Amino acid sequence: MRLGELGTVYRYERSGVLNGLFRVRGFTQDDAHIFCTPEQIEDEVVNCLQFAVDTLTTYGFTQYEAELSTWDGGASGKYDGSPDQWKLGENALRRATERVNMKVKIVPDEAAFYGPKIDVKLVDAIGRPWQLSTVQFDFTLPRRFELEYIGEDGKAHQPLMVHRALYGSIERFFGILIEHYAGAFPVWLSPIQAIVLPITDRQTEYARAIRKQLDDAGIRATVDDRSEKVNLKIRDAQMQKIPYMLVVGDREQENGCVAVRQRKHGDQGVKPLAECIASIRALIESKANAD
Repeated sequence: MRLGELGTVYRYERSGVLNGLFRVRGFTQDDAHIFCTPEQIEDEVVNCLQFAVDTLTTYGFTQYEAELSTWDGGASGKYDGSPDQWKLGENALRRATERVNMKVKIVPDEAAFYGPKIDVKLVDAIGRPWQLSTVQFDFTLPRRFELEYIGEDGKAHQPLMVHRALYGSIERFFGILIEHYAGAFPVWLSPIQAIVLPITDRQTEYARAIRKQLDDAGIRATVDDRSEKVNLKIRDAQMQKIPYMLVVGDREQENGCVAVRQRKHGDQGVKPLAECIASIRALIESKANAD
């Protein structure tokens, strides 16, 4: 049984350590709780790790590292669960990392009190590690809530429980994502994917018609219909890091075309609108992380 939620979490962080979106007092956690049998546990952990890797790579994070936090063998008395449970949990986590070819560092005596865990840390564009995704065993809650399932032998058994978070904190992930791309998001992530820039007021209606076609194609678009020079409009759009600027003048209006300008590669020439829409849609659908 897999249950997921987006829950708000509050922590009394000291004012001196608060830092933008990275460390806040209230944040949203993507949490999932998986209940399974001992025979299912390794496959479930593999699914969690693969889900985390797929999520990070989709957003363009290709460097990541993992840490497996274990217990101290029960010497300190600060951990819950039996030695057999800890052995089962740690072995399942270790084998799961091997199955997904994930390099993992063993961190002794850093587990949660309720079970061992794997933390996946991504490395951003300037080399900083950030702990986001986590997969954690929990021996405590199934016992405290007296959870049971009926096995194939017809008897009641206590299920195993795994906590899984992909982003950890949605707010922190936003902050990391913004800094990783320096605000120049891939087309599929950009709040505004294209902006139409009429050269004069004569092309305003044509520009609005283009924006509607972009909207109908699922492309987030807007029109800069200010009575300003087009070079100023281009500069402003460039400052906003909008991926595509579609400039339209009298000639483009007559021919049903657009002059395409890309924020990274500059002038791309005059193209039919349908061709421009198709190329932008291809980048969106493939979730390409490079312009």
